[in-house]
Amino acid sequence: MIDTGTCLFGLFGDPVAHSLGPAMHNRALAHAGIDAVYLAFRVRDLEKAMAGVRALPLAGVSITIPHKVAVMDLLDEIDPEARAIGAVNTVINRGGRLAGCNTDAWGALKALEEKISPSGRTVALIGAGGAARAIGYGLVKSGARLLILNRSPERGRALAGALGAEFHLLDEFERLRPEVVINATSVGMAPDSSAMVVDPAVLEPGTVVMDIVYNPLETAFLRAAGAAGCRVVDGLAMFVYQGARQFELWTGRKAPLEVMRRAAGQQLETMTPA
Repeated sequence: MIDTGTCLFGLFGDPVAHSLGPAMHNRALAHAGIDAVYLAFRVRDLEKAMAGVRALPLAGVSITIPHKVAVMDLLDEIDPEARAIGAVNTVINRGGRLAGCNTDAWGALKALEEKISPSGRTVALIGAGGAARAIGYGLVKSGARLLILNRSPERGRALAGALGAEFHLLDEFERLRPEVVINATSVGMAPDSSAMVVDPAVLEPGTVVMDIVYNPLETAFLRAAGAAGCRVVDGLAMFVYQGARQFELWTGRKAPLEVMRRAAGQQLETMTPA
């Protein structure tokens, strides 16, 4: 029963109606027997929303597009990894002091490690946006040989320089022969779900192919990669792992990973047209 003793967690972003977070986190909190709820808030005025976190108070907040960078100026402390990435997706309220973390890099690595350890591997990371920056940071830290591929040379070279990685134009993909390929763009996301970031004909059997898009769960790119004999990692895996890490930071309890995975998957099914 929700009452005055119920702890409140939230999601701040715009838009948020599509988010799997409430279904996933509420199921996890209930499973753990924690008297708490997680609600999604469409936030346009971030400064006022963060003042509300202190005033209510909210115990923790997930931060999503478009606020992951702007929120950094509104926090009391930021952990070194989030500062290095340049974005925060998790806020913890520590008695009125707001601390920022980033669980995206951790979530991406955990998802990838279900198929392969990136250490010593050549990884082609496609994209140069915020998601690519977080994933790239984690890959470099894990010891991968990172290749940044992007259509825009300006953004691609800037990210590669920041991460100490190599930059290549996306057109050069075929000759690079990476062991791991990660799509860190929105290409293939519904409603344009037939789009693919590279021609699947150039993928080699045995390559590990990961897509951060989770709607649809099996993107056209992953479907083609699987047909070519590649090992695939869907975007839901990263989403669940980063959420599990948030749960642990907020509660100090081990996350019920499989419960969260089932809840997110079931919610996604309700959002996907038959």
